[in-house]
Amino acid sequence: MSLTLATLVTDQFRLTPPQRDALKRLNIKTIEDLLYHFPSRYGDTAEARTIESLQKGDTTVIFGKISGLKTSKGFHSKIAMAEGYVEDETGRIQCVWFNQPYVAKMFSDGMLVRIEGKVSARQRKKLGAPLPSPTLENPVAEEVAEDTRDAKLYFSNPKIETVNRLPIGVGDSLFGSKEEEHTLYPVYPESRGISSAWIYHTIQKLFKQGLLDELVEPIPEDILTKYHLPGLKTALIWIHAPKKREDALSARKRFSFEEIFTIQLGKQQARREYEKYPTFKIETSDAHVHEFIRRFPFKATSAQVRAVETILADMRGNRAMSRLLEGDVGSGKTAVAAATAYSVMTTRPTIVDTDGKPVPGSDGRRIGNLQIAYMCPTEILATQHFESFIQFFSYMPVQIGLITGSGCRKFPSKINPKGWTDISRSQLLTWVKSGEIAVLIGTHALIQKSVTFKNLAYAIIDEQHRFGTTQRGALVRKNGLGGHTAPHLLSMTATPIPRTLALTMYGDLDLTLLDEIPAGRKPIITELVLPDGRAQVYEKLRSELHTGRQVYIICPRIDEPDPDKEAALIAKSVKEEAKRLKRSVFPEYEIGILHSKMKPAEKDAIMAQFKAGKIHILCATSVVEVGVNVPNATSIIIEGAERFGLSQLHQLRGRVMRSTHQAYCYVFTESTSGKSIDRLRALQNAKNGFELAELDLAARGAGELSGAKQWGVSDVAMEALQNLKMVEAARTEAARIISTDPSLTSYPELKKEVELRATKLHFE
Repeated sequence: MSLTLATLVTDQFRLTPPQRDALKRLNIKTIEDLLYHFPSRYGDTAEARTIESLQKGDTTVIFGKISGLKTSKGFHSKIAMAEGYVEDETGRIQCVWFNQPYVAKMFSDGMLVRIEGKVSARQRKKLGAPLPSPTLENPVAEEVAEDTRDAKLYFSNPKIETVNRLPIGVGDSLFGSKEEEHTLYPVYPESRGISSAWIYHTIQKLFKQGLLDELVEPIPEDILTKYHLPGLKTALIWIHAPKKREDALSARKRFSFEEIFTIQLGKQQARREYEKYPTFKIETSDAHVHEFIRRFPFKATSAQVRAVETILADMRGNRAMSRLLEGDVGSGKTAVAAATAYSVMTTRPTIVDTDGKPVPGSDGRRIGNLQIAYMCPTEILATQHFESFIQFFSYMPVQIGLITGSGCRKFPSKINPKGWTDISRSQLLTWVKSGEIAVLIGTHALIQKSVTFKNLAYAIIDEQHRFGTTQRGALVRKNGLGGHTAPHLLSMTATPIPRTLALTMYGDLDLTLLDEIPAGRKPIITELVLPDGRAQVYEKLRSELHTGRQVYIICPRIDEPDPDKEAALIAKSVKEEAKRLKRSVFPEYEIGILHSKMKPAEKDAIMAQFKAGKIHILCATSVVEVGVNVPNATSIIIEGAERFGLSQLHQLRGRVMRSTHQAYCYVFTESTSGKSIDRLRALQNAKNGFELAELDLAARGAGELSGAKQWGVSDVAMEALQNLKMVEAARTEAARIISTDPSLTSYPELKKEVELRATKLHFE
């Protein structure tokens, strides 16, 4: 069988069951997957020291063979640990990993390794005694001799990784006898069963078999030249076996650009396709809508007014609007949605084609005959928006519907013109199809086949990152005009997104920012709380509760975890925490629970009681993360904060930024990791979600706000998102190509790349 890029790795190589499992975890199925499994970083053999040259207190790197691996326990503390020895041609040194017994299983005697850490020492007279055990005060325990001549050197908790070869002069060098210069070596993401060294040597074997000759360059030559990018074959060699660091960086730049570029091409294609269809021309004046805005129970911010005017300008055009409204938590996106929905309700438009010419038979529509669909990710949020729209439009003869998985409602009720009523699904759908319902708000139920609009002119998607391209497409095709008339589309999100990420992932949407918070709202006070500060925080909450305010307490779990799973015991559960708080901390207050496993009716009942003030403390999971609005709730505790992404944490604290009262967020953590603490400090110090997003991107590439796993984007592409010029260049080149060749007929290889990329992207 001939070797191709599509050949399965399992067919090409003899693999053990652990190796097969490891490749599966690394998502490596084919030879092509293996070639595109890029190094996470590069080491340099020039950094190495010999073991005989080490001294107490050195922080350094050594290379050598590992041996004598075993697990043991501390003499007094019984803390599990791994031990082993690393040797080069100059000597041998012990390595100890406290609380990391798994190290002894991840590596095997005889492996070539790189060790990085601080050299510790203990007195020789104690060589027969067990190693000192770490404590909370001294997690890397060491007993340092005053005189290092009477000391035994060892590494305590060093970093360890396998390497492909050893530097010249260090043991059995794989360079052989040829005196080559020190070189870079790639360090790959690995998994138990597959080492970085195995990946390196396997890829080098593939290179020698002429596999690169099969590759065809997808990026046009003029773009490679313009941006000084290496060709595909050269880039693959440079990224896996660079002779100098500049080659590795150049290769990563090329693959970063390629991925961003193909994503942009797909987005630009989608937008061009959407804009082909006729749309509704909404001729409402700004002054007309400003009258509606003046009815708000609060003063609109300048950012809200600008956003409304921008959307109205889009709707007056000849092409369907496609816009993303990105606003921080509490910035007033719902009000913008209501004001622009008002313009659609109160207009008499014609349907126009892309040249602005009226489509026959589209004149004379009466008020209320154009419709708005408002899709939300959760029933709680859909119900909340339904109630908000009733407040916005109660003075108008407008019918508003709500459709969720648990039931349907309609406003106004025939019995009570100022209230809503429950109605059957069939009746609601009949009224939607006939055009009597002007606004239909709902969850995924909106895109069921049974839902058909008469004249859907405006589609609003809240927290749109929770919906995929397919769901978004299903909503905009709900028009009763045979699906050949495109509604204007407004996608909204409160999830902090760095500008480069927004330009990349939302390349088919124009971007509008809501970067102001309504007047009178005070900045939230965020405190990072370690275990010894819990009692003090409870007293602060008691003071808030005493004044009539309400509190959220967020837990990572619903139920108590399996007691056999030691690592899970730290995570608090909603049910047990609510019981504990009621029993031992706040017995005088009413405590409710809310989580995703509850039935919709149960969730509605709990939220109604919380809004009415009958529940003082709501103990919940992150089900309250999105959009829940209870202005009287001014304090929130987030338990196990290290278990949430920064985006989630910011969304959760946004639940108490809903009024002019001072709000407090207490971030509880059990972690003592410096990285975790720094991450939570960023949440504490960031002034808003946009700043937090940029901090997160700078610190960790993609970070929790926009992680590669969540988006379906590779790590190397995420690196590009720190380079605004690269993202803008990719966007510009994609727009240029699509403007002249929207089907990519002249670029067959590029077309294949775009289609393949579209199957991988799943966060829209």
